Amino acid sequence: MPGLKLGKSSKPARSKEPDESRRKFLKASGMTLGGLVVGGVFGGVLTDSLEKNQAPKTAPADSKPEASLQDALMFFNQEQFKMTEAAAERIYPEDENGPGAKALGVAFFIDHQLAGPWGYNARDYMMGPFVQAKATQGEQSRLKRNEMFTLGLEGLKSYCQQKHQKAFTELEGQQQDEVLTAMEKGDKFPMRGVTSSSFFNMLKNLTIEGVYADPLYGGNRNMNGWKMRNFPGNQMSYAQQITKEGLVQIQPKSLQAHMSE
Repeated sequence: MPGLKLGKSSKPARSKEPDESRRKFLKASGMTLGGLVVGGVFGGVLTDSLEKNQAPKTAPADSKPEASLQDALMFFNQEQFKMTEAAAERIYPEDENGPGAKALGVAFFIDHQLAGPWGYNARDYMMGPFVQAKATQGEQSRLKRNEMFTLGLEGLKSYCQQKHQKAFTELEGQQQDEVLTAMEKGDKFPMRGVTSSSFFNMLKNLTIEGVYADPLYGGNRNMNGWKMRNFPGNQMSYAQQITKEGLVQIQPKSLQAHMSE
């Protein structure tokens, strides 16, 4: 069509005011809130408040480090979590070599595993018929792993109440060890739907996995489980180390470290 021009708009470009000019304008004339102009002292106070909030904030020198965002429950309730955390700490306690299961976040690792595909036996055939397995065939059950673990915690709670009239978390360390030893042996340790020895083995294996698995899964906090064993973690290459003589100390890396590489 004649007279129609394609290309950039003919509207004049809008000039951008510097931030400093805008601040002076707001201080002088007030601020607009919800379609209303607010001036005077109130407008000045809001403007000063905004400028203070824009200033960089520094944490106090004695502030505690923030907890990991993975430290949240997906399966356990609070009571189940505390029992699992206390039991895992007795299996892998803190000592002169380094932190124990509690400091390494093992209970969160177990919680996340039970809430995921492993806990729901997502990759296992779970249809009947169900037969009594032989000892060489491993654990065979119609129950899912998270169901077995829940029943195990119920049995642990019931045993402690009957024998000590206390919760497992209220027992002294030596008493907790005695309870876990009885559970492992299966000696007069009744449980519904699962044997005490099977539950103990599951708890023990999950505790060890939580200590040494990649921090991605919620345990091995700060890779301290690896550091205690001088394990290098997930290294992409050892090309720079193999040319050196003697034992080389390698700082461990998690899978997260490779996101920026």
